[in-house]
Amino acid sequence: MMSEDLEKNNLEVFYRTTIPKEWKIRKLRDCCLIKGEYGINAAAVSYSKELPTYIRITDIDEDGFYSAIKRASVNNESSDKYLLNEGDILFARTGATVGKTYLYDEKDGKLVFAGFLIRFRPDKNLLMSQHLKNFTSTKIYWDWVKTVSMRSGQPGINAEEYGSLQIPIPPLSEQNAISKILGLMDSTINQNNKLITQKELRKKWLMQKLLSGEKRFNRFIKNERNHKTDLGLLPVDWKLMSLKSIVTPIRKSFTPKEDELYQQIGIRSHTKGIFYKEKVSGKSLGEKSVFWMEPDCLIVNIVFAWEHAIAKTSKNEVGMIASHRFPMFKPKPEILDLDYLLYFFKSLRGKHLLGLASPGGAGRNKTLGQSEFIKLEIPVPSFEEQTTIVQILQAADKEIHLLKTKTDKLREQKKGLMQLLLTGKKRLKI
Repeated sequence: MMSEDLEKNNLEVFYRTTIPKEWKIRKLRDCCLIKGEYGINAAAVSYSKELPTYIRITDIDEDGFYSAIKRASVNNESSDKYLLNEGDILFARTGATVGKTYLYDEKDGKLVFAGFLIRFRPDKNLLMSQHLKNFTSTKIYWDWVKTVSMRSGQPGINAEEYGSLQIPIPPLSEQNAISKILGLMDSTINQNNKLITQKELRKKWLMQKLLSGEKRFNRFIKNERNHKTDLGLLPVDWKLMSLKSIVTPIRKSFTPKEDELYQQIGIRSHTKGIFYKEKVSGKSLGEKSVFWMEPDCLIVNIVFAWEHAIAKTSKNEVGMIASHRFPMFKPKPEILDLDYLLYFFKSLRGKHLLGLASPGGAGRNKTLGQSEFIKLEIPVPSFEEQTTIVQILQAADKEIHLLKTKTDKLREQKKGLMQLLLTGKKRLKI
């Protein structure tokens, strides 16, 4: 029933079977003072600290909070017309972000909204802006977005279509009570996001200091002097060693059997790890060069190494396969720690070296040369100092991971509560 109603852009039948009788159903345009206004043209953007900030939907994080660095400003005689005011809510109108929303917060400073955004300003005597923002996070809303936005080839929803969106509206007192509860959860999520950002910046700082020897532990310092190298200043008791001398290439090739299935792997860019592809038959592999995965290796995607497509293999990948585009390198025992090697290539210095070994233009033309890769030289402290560096960085990673997990659980709790409160299945005592 719901999908049929959505196809007709009419949620009223669905709402009448689910929401409380005393709730109203209104179209968005019928409960707004500004009923769908497009933002300022991007051609008006200039750069000046004195001008209001230009906000795009890409400046909004997954929880709907403004997270951009304020750098782009707007210079236009009529820019005041596009200044956001308290209670304004923006809707993305096209592309992958269609349906995404942002509720203006005065704490974000003066903001002028971009042309691919549409502004609505709810009439506070009918609809609280925060209640509308909460509604745009529900499954009902996103089902509607999916249906309406895909009516043409390019995903998009215009001001007229957004204006026709039907919303279940409880009495203002109930809207206020719902918004307060969900607002407390939003506030915690936002604070967690800020804390995660701070801890990620701290970890980057630690990586920079520890992997360059700028920050060390007294028990490892044999000589306090530094010396100049191609990678900058390094402690004199650290060695600059070529990968060829400290890693072993691993290439355990085999011939696939036509009637057997094989699990292939891939590597995400930006150091986001290994992912598993669909199983394929040996017959479909044809003459493709494939290799068995080996645990405890550095593995690189040669096509996107310059984009930080690197990872560490584990026992989980044993029995899986990789093509020739994913070479593996095993560190020599007691000389090089695998996690130290991985952290180094996750660093800015490491990424720079991956780029040097990947000549050519952008994209698929920037292929890592394996012969050039193993010629790269990296700083190598004592094995004990390497493992100590790894322990500190892993502790920072664990702290960030736990905080992200806690935040994700809170998001799920909020989502479940929101579905109940915004459909009237759970009522609040007011």
